[in-house]
Formats: sequence, C-alpha cells, structure tokens
Amino acid sequence: MPQLVLASTSPWRKELLTTLGIPFITAAPEVDETPLPAELAEDLVVRLALAKAQALADAYPHHLIIGSDQVCVLNDTICGKPHSVERAHQQLRAASGNSVMFYTGLALYDSAQRQQQVICEPFRVDFRPLSDREIVNYITREQPLQCAGSFKSEGLGITLFERLSGRDPNTLVGLPLIALCTMLRAAGLDPLR
Repeated sequence: MPQLVLASTSPWRKELLTTLGIPFITAAPEVDETPLPAELAEDLVVRLALAKAQALADAYPHHLIIGSDQVCVLNDTICGKPHSVERAHQQLRAASGNSVMFYTGLALYDSAQRQQQVICEPFRVDFRPLSDREIVNYITREQPLQCAGSFKSEGLGITLFERLSGRDPNTLVGLPLIALCTMLRAAGLDPLR
C-alpha cells in the first residue's frame, strides 16, 4: 500500500486528513505562490496544489502526495490571508452583506506512477451584514490572521454567515474530503478498507 503524504504544514488540513483514519506524514513543499499575470483564481489554486504535491516527489518517490491551495475572491479580487488585524478588519468589512467565493485546488500525485488527479472545488459564503463592533469582537476572539478571508468556519466564524453553498464544507477549511476520498479510491487507497 502506498504511503500518504500531505504536502502542507497547516494544522487544519492535518486535522481534517486525520479524520479519514489513514496513516500519513506531513512535509512542507517549497513552492512560489505568486499568481501569474491575469491568472484566474481557479487556475491559480489548481496550479499551486499540483506544484505543492509534485515538489515533494523526489523526497517521496513511492507515495501518494496530497497538495492543496485556497484563495477567496470578493468582487473579482483575490483576497489572501490578512496577516494583520487591520487587514482582517478590511476584509470582513468588504465581505459584510456580500458573497465570497472560495476556490480550493486539490491534487493527488502518485510519485511512483507519475500520475495526477487535480480539481478545483468551489464554495460560496454569503455573509450577513456585520457591524464594526461585531467585526472587532470576532477578530479579537478568534484571531483569524492566517486564514484566507479572515475567518474560521470551523469556529466562531460561523456566526458571520447567512448561508453556505457547496458540495463539501471541509472545502472552507482547505481540504475537500469528499473529492479527496474519490481521488484516493481511484488511486487504490480506500479509506474504508
């Protein structure tokens, strides 16, 4: 049975993958995440997810390697991780009362066979109107400075929303498990076996 590698150091992705009960290891891929000129969000996340998985192929030559990348898009603009309280406040103020699209690229790379499966999983988040006080309180309590879109849907971030629309809520955390399970089964690794 091939060994599974998660090409990420994200504690959230690691926690999600753990739920499948398949032994795996994590490793940090070295990938330049700079968007190409005029690159669409969907193309960016697919390219980066595959690049992250393939970046570890030499170190893990007989493995199934999972790569993932995520961006959020508001008003046709890619919003990254805020990294600061001020930027988180700006992102949440802009999202207030609006819809935000999340695109998560997912790749499964079989380094022994040099075969790849890659998808882009969309997910829509409709924010309710938020007051400045709610935004400040949310940021203070949850500190979502390392999260695309400035929220954690698996935590208090759920209080910010009116509606969530997509195939798999795990997509918001950065690892669409439904799609991943399909890919794993196609590669011969069934989580239920």
